[in-house]
Amino acid sequence: MTRVLATYNIKGGVGKTSAAVNLAYLAASGGARTLLWDLDPQGASTYVFRIKPRVKGGGRKLVRGKSDVDALIKGTDHERLELLPADFSYRHMDLALADSKDPTERLANVLRSLGDEYDYVFLDCPPSISLVSEGVFEAADTLLVPIVPATLSSRTFDQLRAVVENGNGAPQLLAFLSMVDARKRLHRELVVSLQADYPEVLTVAIPAASDVERMGSERNVLEEFAPRSRAARAYRELWSEIRDRLAPPAPAA
Repeated sequence: MTRVLATYNIKGGVGKTSAAVNLAYLAASGGARTLLWDLDPQGASTYVFRIKPRVKGGGRKLVRGKSDVDALIKGTDHERLELLPADFSYRHMDLALADSKDPTERLANVLRSLGDEYDYVFLDCPPSISLVSEGVFEAADTLLVPIVPATLSSRTFDQLRAVVENGNGAPQLLAFLSMVDARKRLHRELVVSLQADYPEVLTVAIPAASDVERMGSERNVLEEFAPRSRAARAYRELWSEIRDRLAPPAPAA
């Protein structure tokens, strides 16, 4: 049965795409059939995988079930890892969903059309609380939530917990610290307090590292160009912990 994992946060610039790309690669390299769906109109994941950010018919046709999803999926340079690209029309995804019947089910329906073709599907999500994010909550078995060590992070995470827990069939929440600078006292203190206050926060943290920033210029995953880096090691450890903590996937509707 396919597990759907979404890298999501209300805030932008917290490391969602870096997590989606690297974790999807690690899943595939471990032998799992893996799909990454880049839902962000900015198309950062699509760019890293050197694929044109275009979906024939655009996002509206896709979420209305009028596209052949299999025909839109692209292969990457990595074995067992495929991509459903971003498209700039995704910036109007809320409007496309609002005009549809059962709008929060539309993203899940796209994935259901793939059957059990994949072991893991990763969703790289735009930052927002919107109809798109409500669709993500319906489609995902697990939300992977990067949290930067900042004083308002706990408030933002509390907001997300409240939104998710008040929904039907709420996904599992797994959060992790991202962009951590261990040289900063505030970062060290917040890592300890967030991990102590929230059982959903994992023990592995992703460091603030130049190698992560280089992903854009290298257009590749860390394991390919900096496998010995602190960040690559952290992502390997994070993926191991995530797999240990995953709840069973939701049964098919």
